Amino acid sequence: MGNWLNGMVYGVGGLACASVALLVAFQEKLVYVPVIPGMKRGYPITPARLYLRYEDIWLTAADGVRLHSWYIEASPDYRGPTILFFQENAGNIAHRLQFVELMVKRLKCNVFMLSYRGYGDSEGFPSQKGLTLDAQAALDYLWSRPGLDPTRIVVFGRSLGGAVGSALAKNNPDKVAGLILENTFTSVLDMAGVMLPGLRFVVGGKGRLLNWFVKSPWKTIELIKQIKTPILFLAGQLDEMVPPAHMHQLFDAAQEDSVAQHTFVEFPDGMHMDTWMQGGERYWRSIEVFMQNHAAGSAASSQGYSVADDQR
Repeated sequence: MGNWLNGMVYGVGGLACASVALLVAFQEKLVYVPVIPGMKRGYPITPARLYLRYEDIWLTAADGVRLHSWYIEASPDYRGPTILFFQENAGNIAHRLQFVELMVKRLKCNVFMLSYRGYGDSEGFPSQKGLTLDAQAALDYLWSRPGLDPTRIVVFGRSLGGAVGSALAKNNPDKVAGLILENTFTSVLDMAGVMLPGLRFVVGGKGRLLNWFVKSPWKTIELIKQIKTPILFLAGQLDEMVPPAHMHQLFDAAQEDSVAQHTFVEFPDGMHMDTWMQGGERYWRSIEVFMQNHAAGSAASSQGYSVADDQR
């Protein structure tokens, strides 16, 4: 009987160790999903399909990886605000074109859509270090582009894109006019326990065993404390992927010892991917006011509106 129990204990222990080893080995494939299952890696449509004015832009990151992007203009030679958009995880920039079309029309802004390495037509393989370099290449390009006002660049990141945008804003305090975060997580470490509940005992909290083995921890909660740029938090309260509490924690962390003006707006019916649809007019007006306040001279007029009006 004792031998049987010992064998069972060792067997379970071995299975657990093997599972952890596989998780560590294939973690990047769990964190990054360049291709939606059942779909091809390429772009199903381009901005031309939606009659948007755009250019194909190729960048080279600091480590030599070639990146594809789209620069979409509100109108010819427009010098209004420019949004540097960082997408959520799964799929590529083409899957966000319906949202960006509305962004261009509603906010009267240019939009730069970066395809992360390994996503869309970009080369390479995604990693935290790599995506950080990709974001920097995009910002450097916008600052060097003739005819664009670099003092009016606003970074917009949704989910994973919020982590990418936070790193960029932290590293470039004088080159970003504002940061918009939508349904972003506190860290990948914390999300591991959300997606796979059994991992919460070994990943996430301070000093937990597997934290050191996570290659892309994306500790947004730590980055946010170092950002000097004004931040707008857009939080869907029915988010089924990132617990809504994460956005509240990020906002609280950003407020610590901050001299910048931060704003938090909740959308009761917003889920992870559709907050922009469920939020309706209030969603777009919140962004308009933020851009008017922090990307000086925005073409959008608030007409006496303030985000605070929506929080009463």
